[in-house]
Amino acid sequence: VQLQASGGGLVQAGGSLRLSCAASSDRFSSYAMGWYRRVPGKQNELLATISDGEGIYYADSVKGRFIISRDNAKRTVDLQMNSLKPDDTAVYYCNTVEYIDGTYYYSGSWGPGTQLTVSS
Repeated sequence: VQLQASGGGLVQAGGSLRLSCAASSDRFSSYAMGWYRRVPGKQNELLATISDGEGIYYADSVKGRFIISRDNAKRTVDLQMNSLKPDDTAVYYCNTVEYIDGTYYYSGSWGPGTQLTVSS
């Protein structure tokens, strides 16, 4: 499945932004989806996942600030980001995920991400 993230930009600390990820597959509704971010020199960080049954997981770093949602009819998964901090500055990606033995793993190809910059 091809994935295209969009919606990044420059935001002041404390602000909000909504990212969206569009999927090409007509099997989108059967995929669990996740949002990741990448900072140069660091590993990808899993932020949130939403299953095909709409079970949701959040990393501690974004819990209470970010909200993941999906629209199967539109084949999109969104990430509403609130109370943004400079530490949220990163390139954001979406991917399909699998939950194996208590851990989430990305299972698809990385598409182009979208840059978020949060100014202080």
